[in-house]
Amino acid sequence: MDFKGIHHCAIICSNYERSKHFYVDLLGLSVINEIYREDRNSYKLDLAIGNGNCGQIELFSFTNPPQRSTHPEACGLRHLALSVDDLEKTVTELNDKEIETEPIRVDPITGKKFTFFRDPDDLPLELYQN
Repeated sequence: MDFKGIHHCAIICSNYERSKHFYVDLLGLSVINEIYREDRNSYKLDLAIGNGNCGQIELFSFTNPPQRSTHPEACGLRHLALSVDDLEKTVTELNDKEIETEPIRVDPITGKKFTFFRDPDDLPLELYQN
């Protein structure tokens, strides 16, 4: 097998407009495509991470999606990690937009700095310094 990287991560949100605002207006991700799927009463928003070569987020809305555990040690997908060049600057920018972040920590294996914050549906998102 010849995997080239991660193409996208799909996120189902409970409130489409709130999550779209968070990912586009607050985090600054670029909209690639947005469609409304009438047959499913659902939006699908494709967002570029970085310049688009770093992967994408597919943001979906569904009517009454079931709750999913967001605890870091729950079985299943643990979190989405986004790489940044300047962690302190990014944390400050998030905090200025009233997005809470955890204290910055250092990965004991790589020596790199990282922290976590949460999206409107309590999905854990990680920032990892390059």
